[in-house]
Amino acid sequence: MNRAFSRKKDKTWMHTPEALSKHYIPYNAKFLGSTEVEQPKGTEVVRDAVRKLKFARHIKKSEGQKIPKVELQISIYGVKILELKTKEVQHNCQLHRISFCADDKTDKRIFTFICKDSESNKHLCYVFDSEKCAEEITLTIGQAFDLAYRKFLESGGKDVETRKQIAGLQKRIQDLETENMELKNKVQDLESQLRITQVSTSPAGSVTPKSPSTDIFDMIPFSPISHPASMPTRNGTQPPPIPSRSTEIKRDLFGAEPFDPFNCGAGDFPPDIQSKLDEMQEGFKMGLTLEGTVFCLDPLDSRC
Repeated sequence: MNRAFSRKKDKTWMHTPEALSKHYIPYNAKFLGSTEVEQPKGTEVVRDAVRKLKFARHIKKSEGQKIPKVELQISIYGVKILELKTKEVQHNCQLHRISFCADDKTDKRIFTFICKDSESNKHLCYVFDSEKCAEEITLTIGQAFDLAYRKFLESGGKDVETRKQIAGLQKRIQDLETENMELKNKVQDLESQLRITQVSTSPAGSVTPKSPSTDIFDMIPFSPISHPASMPTRNGTQPPPIPSRSTEIKRDLFGAEPFDPFNCGAGDFPPDIQSKLDEMQEGFKMGLTLEGTVFCLDPLDSRC
């Protein structure tokens, strides 16, 4: 999707970018509730959810229960649903999780949006009854989504895919290093077995230790597969052992890790932040669909 959102008929934005970036736009509405839906988008999906919640509201109303009033705070950081008097946050819907938003073009009060729950990962449809400003609220959510998407791209979200490729290459390098180490160990084991076989097949009493040949400087020629145990002693003393490479990360005297160009990206974004960036990228990639539709289909709905 080339655009961060889509709507059948484009509208001019109603607020300045600063109002949604540095502050929030408040709206008062009655909260009919939320219900789980099977799909993240679709007019029929929200229409069924609206009818279901409207029916539940009629039952509560007949029992003398009042529909709770809430305040919606819309900004580039999401849509907050607060209890009107206490200002207690009841729901906090992040914009990259909102996939569909619609208002009733015949009843200017009803609007709804679908948001993916952050804990259960289920798609929930939220339905509200506003004071004939449903379309304005829908457009405000669309504008906030558009601004949030642009801000996400400017702040490095466009590099998420590149970072994922780098992480894949890092994993491949680690696998190759592990495979290389296993092959070296197998070669050493085969050499040890070969020496044992040669010793066992020699005539009894004829086994004499054979010192390795030396060059003109009386030094043992270098061999990449030579084992430390095969080196002879000089003057009755054992040569110092060859230090093995430690898997522990070495640090300098200031406690800092050595610079590694293949790991600098992972240092910038820890796994929890990287997973959050991936989630935001997928959400913005899906986009937000804004629609004007008809929810009131029968006399029962028309009396809402």
